[in-house]
Order: sequence, then C-alpha cells, then structure tokens
Amino acid sequence: MLQDQDRIFTNIYGMHDRTLKGAQARGHWDGTAGILKNGRDWIVDQMKASGLRGRGGAGFPTGLKWSFMPKESDGRPSYLVVNADESEPGTCKDREIMRHDPHTLIEGCLIASFAMQANACYIYIRGEYIREKEALQNAIDEAYEAGLIGKNACKSGYDFDLYLHHGAGAYICGEETALLESLEGKKGMPRMKPPFPAGAGLYGCPTTVNNVESIAVVPTILRRGPEWFSSFGRPNNAGTKLFAISGHVNNPCVVEEAMSITFEELIEKHCGGIRGGWDNLKAVIPGGSSVPMIPGAQMRDAIMDFDYLREQRSGLGTAAVIVMDNSTDVIKAIWRLAKFYKHESCGQCTPCREGTGWMMRVMDRLVKGDAQPEEIDMLLDVTKQVEGHTICALGDAAAWPIQGLIRHFRDEIEDRIKHKRTGRVSAVAAE
Repeated sequence: MLQDQDRIFTNIYGMHDRTLKGAQARGHWDGTAGILKNGRDWIVDQMKASGLRGRGGAGFPTGLKWSFMPKESDGRPSYLVVNADESEPGTCKDREIMRHDPHTLIEGCLIASFAMQANACYIYIRGEYIREKEALQNAIDEAYEAGLIGKNACKSGYDFDLYLHHGAGAYICGEETALLESLEGKKGMPRMKPPFPAGAGLYGCPTTVNNVESIAVVPTILRRGPEWFSSFGRPNNAGTKLFAISGHVNNPCVVEEAMSITFEELIEKHCGGIRGGWDNLKAVIPGGSSVPMIPGAQMRDAIMDFDYLREQRSGLGTAAVIVMDNSTDVIKAIWRLAKFYKHESCGQCTPCREGTGWMMRVMDRLVKGDAQPEEIDMLLDVTKQVEGHTICALGDAAAWPIQGLIRHFRDEIEDRIKHKRTGRVSAVAAE
C-alpha cells in the first residue's frame, strides 16, 4: 500500500490550500529552474528511465513520446497540448487535479514544454468543467504574477506561455487529433494518421498531446528521481496512479495508489469493500467505459495495471473502476454505453457512424428479450466489423463493451430471450 509520503497529489481532496502559497508549502515549484538547467535531453532521459506510461488510457511510454519531437526547429514553433477533456464515463481523476492541485499541472506543463522546445502550451479542458476551469485559470494567473511562467519563466531564460481553452462538451474531442481540430476552431473530427502530431499537429506544427495526470506527475518524478517512481508497480507498469472507483462499493472514491495493486486490496482498503460482500460482486469495468467488463470471480485476484488487464482481454484505460453487484442488469448497463457511443460518434467513418446506431438498436432488443438467439452472434460479428476499421478508437470503444458482455454473460442474454418467448415476463428487465 502506498505511504502518504510517496503520494504525488497531496491535495487531491481539497483539504489544504490550493493557491500558489499552499502548493509551494507542499513542495511544488521547488527548484524548478534547477530542473530546467539540466537541459532537455536530461529531462527526456529521466522520464524514459522512470517508466511512466501515459495516464490517459493508451499507456504509451511518456518519455518516448516526447523524444519524437524534432530536436532542431525548422522554423515552425512546437506545442504541448494537455488533454483535459475528461469525458470517459466513470472517469473523474483529472478533475480532482485541476480542482484541488492545479499547480502540479502548471509546473508539469512548463517542464514538459521546455523538454520539447515548446514555448506555448494549451490546456484543452472539458466543456462541463466550469469550476475546474476557474480554479485552473486562477492558478495560471498566480504563476504568471509570480514570474514562474511567462517571459523568463522561473528566471531560467526560457519564455513560456500557457493557455486554457474550453471545449464544448464533445466526447470525441478527447481523441488527440479531434482535440487539435477543435482547438483550431474546426469541427472536432479525428484526423488521419500519419502525419502524427509530432510531425504536424496543432496549426501544422510539431505537437505532443498528453493527459493531465501524465504531465502533473512530471515535476515530482524529476525531483525525487526516476528510480523512486519506478520502484512502485511491476516492471513496465511503474509508478503511482489515480484510481477512480465508482458503483457498488461502500465508499466510492478517487485515490492515489501504487500501480499493480490488487483489485481486492484497492476495494478493501479504500472503498470499504463491495456492497453486500464479495459474493455479491457480478462484474467490473476496470478502466472506464471503453474497456470490456470482467466477471467478478475473475476480477477478485486481478492486478490493476496495463499488462495484467490486457491479458484478461480488458485494459487499465483511465483506471476508472466501475463496480457492479448482482442487482445490476448488465445487458442494460452495456446498452446504456452503446447509446452513449452512438450519440458521441462524429460520423466521419461509415463503420462507426452506422455501426454504433445498429449495435445500439440490437442491444435495445436484447435488453427487452425481443431478439432472436442468432442475433447475438450477428451482433458480435458487427462489433468485429467496426473494431479496427475507423480513423480513431471510438469504433473500438463502442465495440469492446459489447464483446465483453457477450464473452462473459451470453447465458444471461439467452435466458432473457428464452423467458420472453415462454411468456415469463418476470425475468425480463423492467423497461
């Protein structure tokens, strides 16, 4: 279990002062100029050595991503863009950072931008995050006033500007290239890759897009050293991680824990156990709504990290753990997600535009038990036609929850169809 002195986010619950003075008292903005003096290559090497993988869901090594940025400028400016469009259902971790510990993010933006020769950074914040935007903007203003960012940031000789941009509440803008399109004032629709953002991103310039948590942990890693950070978790799954646990636990919460903690320890220590005891656990979505669910029995011994959950044919994603007990109608739960993805598809790719609506309508019938048994395989077949055939990962995100449902709870779907046919309506979900 993570000790308090090893937590990076010391004000995640807003118990302390979130102003610059409070942040400095908790050790932030300490020796930032010294970190910058070590140079760009040193910062990138330290990040590579720390083993930090992106905290936005894909888990791509952060230091490696930074190293893709051009070493020498060809005249174009470089940009860092922070993805604060936290719209994944079940996910509520970046929000706590921006609301209560915003200076961790601002200091991270300065250091990361310096490492990539970016003199400007844009934070793209979710449309619904009104209070978070205010807290973050106040913190940015404080940092400017104190000379920590702006001209000659931290007296390092480096000029750095930080802009906060408000989205308008579209889930698709969480996809990095759709986010860049939206930031440029266009419709939030994903771009074809290549070119990748590191070659041609914002305004056609070299750009790196990182998640809020990925950037906010950077200053602490550099102050305490990569060995400290990589001492948590299993190899290739290093560091601490914010977990957002919701659903049928006695105490839903956001908590910073070591990677590779077991699911059981996470729930027992921080959430007061499963509602109605462990025998009442039906299924868990371990990483936000885009990843397939795992049955409760299989989940109890699960290790919460990227590699283990991928082996279970799911994923850590954003580490938004959605817990469902036996009172849950899992078919209806996945139907609700299907409805969400249908609503949020940008409509650019035919498989996703048509497939999400199609999958939702079949799920509609499965919830009521009105379908034919052979439609289950047909639905599975359609998820395979959507998955991997779209520009961005929204098609996969729409397909995976349904695949997880059919993989693990097929008997429930079949029972519902059978009961509806024999007229035993009591077994059917309430409409």
